[in-house]
Amino acid sequence: MTATMMTTAANAQKLTSGIPLSNLDKTASPVEDFYQYACGGWMKANPLDAEHSRYGSFDKLADDNQKHLKNIILETAKAKNAPGSVADKIAMLYNIGMDSVRLQQQGAEPIKPYLQNIAMLRSREDVLNHLSKLHRIGIDPFFGLFGEADYENAKMNLAWLYQTGIGMGDRDYYLDDHNKEIREAYLKLMTKEFALAGYDKMSGIAAADLAEMVMALETRLAKAQYDKVTNRDPFKTFNKMTVEEADAKAPALRLPRYFSQMGLPSLSALNMAQPEYFEEVSTIMASEYLQTIKAYYAWNVINAAAGYLSDDFVMANFEFYGKTMSGTEQIRPRWKRCVSTVNGAMGEALGQLYVKKYFPPEAKKRMVTLVENLQVAFGQRIKDADWMDNTTKARAQEKLDAILVKIGYPDKWRDYSGLEIKDDSYFANIIRSNIFDVNYMLGKIDKPVDRNEWQMTPQTVNAYYNPTTNEICFPAAILQPPFFDMKADDAANYGAIGVVIGHEITHGFDDQGRNYDKDGNLADWWTPADAENFKNNAKVIVNAFNAVKVLDDPETYANGELTLGENIADNGGLHISYLAMQNAIAKKQVKNKAMDGFTPAQRFFLAYAAVWASNIRPQAILQLTTMDVHALARNRVNVTLPHISEFHDAFGVKPGNKMWLAPEKRAKLW
Repeated sequence: MTATMMTTAANAQKLTSGIPLSNLDKTASPVEDFYQYACGGWMKANPLDAEHSRYGSFDKLADDNQKHLKNIILETAKAKNAPGSVADKIAMLYNIGMDSVRLQQQGAEPIKPYLQNIAMLRSREDVLNHLSKLHRIGIDPFFGLFGEADYENAKMNLAWLYQTGIGMGDRDYYLDDHNKEIREAYLKLMTKEFALAGYDKMSGIAAADLAEMVMALETRLAKAQYDKVTNRDPFKTFNKMTVEEADAKAPALRLPRYFSQMGLPSLSALNMAQPEYFEEVSTIMASEYLQTIKAYYAWNVINAAAGYLSDDFVMANFEFYGKTMSGTEQIRPRWKRCVSTVNGAMGEALGQLYVKKYFPPEAKKRMVTLVENLQVAFGQRIKDADWMDNTTKARAQEKLDAILVKIGYPDKWRDYSGLEIKDDSYFANIIRSNIFDVNYMLGKIDKPVDRNEWQMTPQTVNAYYNPTTNEICFPAAILQPPFFDMKADDAANYGAIGVVIGHEITHGFDDQGRNYDKDGNLADWWTPADAENFKNNAKVIVNAFNAVKVLDDPETYANGELTLGENIADNGGLHISYLAMQNAIAKKQVKNKAMDGFTPAQRFFLAYAAVWASNIRPQAILQLTTMDVHALARNRVNVTLPHISEFHDAFGVKPGNKMWLAPEKRAKLW
């Protein structure tokens, strides 16, 4: 932030320290357990309720945002809206979801036509043809088709085929011995919902047998799928080929015909992200018992629909996905689920209304300046890196200079005039929304990438970096406390939103992002020696997280390989934002004085930790460690900060303290 902006802000109001003292646990020591010291008060004041398996700063802000969105929807519903207008669609979809009486009356009726069509499939040819019909309505058994940038020519979109189709979401749930109870619960879910939907009677096969058939098929798929660590390697998941070459790899899928059925008859090239997986899917399609594939299709429909049907379906799904998998004790209120549905179907339409009501223009102006300061600091870090030679440094600086910055909301909003919402059934509208989105996605394939398109809505409490467009994006909803406080001293803002900005910039240079050039193409711009230095330093971070036990029963350790990109980004974000703050202090643009008893350096790290304040259930720890590329909140503080020398200086961490890490053992990257 510039001196002018800060002086203006200071004159207008007395700035706070940005550190709510109630967040702290003064009984803990910052040099022994910094997370507890910085967040213990917040954690005590925000215990887990029955609705959450994890509740942290992100979740609290997201909950507040849901209330804002509910207000917007209710105001929209009260207004006199033209039939077919976006406002009318928002109101109608929300009201249908809230009509619990009609949902109970309809029961399984909305999905019965889809299940009857599956039950009537008679031949392998019928089963194969039905695959594209399901994909066209947004239900993705076996695999998914979508449009994404061509890694060889990032200015153009390419058709991608990607592994999907396992109901528990990750292969480890099917293959790891620790997950036997979860598998048993999944079988119970399928058995119950096959019976609720009536597919057991349609197929003439007992519901329990149908569940066993699907479990066996999904387990076979899980064994063939790449694990999450492998899927993080862009070189392994980019396998561009002609349609003919893809057809030869997976002949039973009849891919030329499939693409024609999907509305892409002229497609010539595609990326098959996991070729070995598609070879197995082809084998399954050619030889698996037809009733098993049909049961699998039916389960995909039932599972996709369950949240939009009567309460017996909704609660059965919650018992498994909510209670068993994540430890949540109570389902979210119906209004929250309906807000999420409307948000998913018409996110940018809601976002446009959200920005008008809740996003102050001055927040965007302050963010623009802050991002510029972070970019300058990153350039300094590149210049001063003693592990890179000048050739790699110059290319890194070019990439940094080319980053596109998006703040708040898009300049152009998505057009929802083609989305049809009717007053028939909740699930029917979900299908129409899916079709609208599938057509939107298919329309991108073999077309130029729209670099101005947003991958998140303005009301999303998050941020992202996209390597193929080389862009960083900060939606309006994250530009609020505890991330960004217009009334707070800069040290806290640098520690919170500043680190988030630095984090997203660093993603362009993490173990994945570093493989893309300034134009978003997958290209090796590193000298061999610098690439080796990077890998060796990254391994330090991997090892640090791999050593952390996150659960005793079942004994579970953090996955440093899976979370490496996020951990590098945290490390880089801290270094970059701290330097940006030091620059401001050195130029006397920020006063170097204590507030509430904490120096600027201390407030920086306290604000960083506050972003990750969180309570979590053991089931959620296991689920996130299995599936999430982000480390657990506590570890993002207590495992990351010992690698930051400035943290040791700020709090006087000494050898023998638990937060101490010897300088020679600290990761040395950005």
